[in-house]
Amino acid sequence: MPVSETNSRVVYAALKSCGIGLCSALPETWLVHLIRMADDDPEMIFLRLAKEEEGVGVSAGAHFAGVKSAMLMQNHGFLASVNGIVSFAQLYRIPLLMVISYRGHFGERDTWQTQGGSSTEPVLRALGIPFAFLDDPEKVARRVTEAQTLAYSRLHPVALLLTRELMWEES
Repeated sequence: MPVSETNSRVVYAALKSCGIGLCSALPETWLVHLIRMADDDPEMIFLRLAKEEEGVGVSAGAHFAGVKSAMLMQNHGFLASVNGIVSFAQLYRIPLLMVISYRGHFGERDTWQTQGGSSTEPVLRALGIPFAFLDDPEKVARRVTEAQTLAYSRLHPVALLLTRELMWEES
């Protein structure tokens, strides 16, 4: 599989090091290793979702229970979650950490990924959600920690975009 297991481990370790105790996700190609790691980790609560918007409620419940969480999703899943993000997470000031596979850009081979890819950044900006790219394994830990810190200091959603440079290994 061309998804980098090594860099997925780097991302997962960064999530764990900043205290994430719960992850939620739907199956997605770039997230396959992250999902497996979360599911296999006895110290992590992992919830499989039926749709991404459910992750907003799951993360809100975790926050109210004192558990830090991360939503793992594809950019199409983020776009499908906008209602929950705006009407729940932003309205009620939930520190929501979203780790989004940033599909649909240069090098994308799947036609169906391109529309979501071109919409993700403009929608994040329109919603006032700060975001950063995870594109260098050397910077992942710092960016994850900074994103988690900002989510909690602002009590607001933040997004980390997993790029092809980080997640893909050409065979």
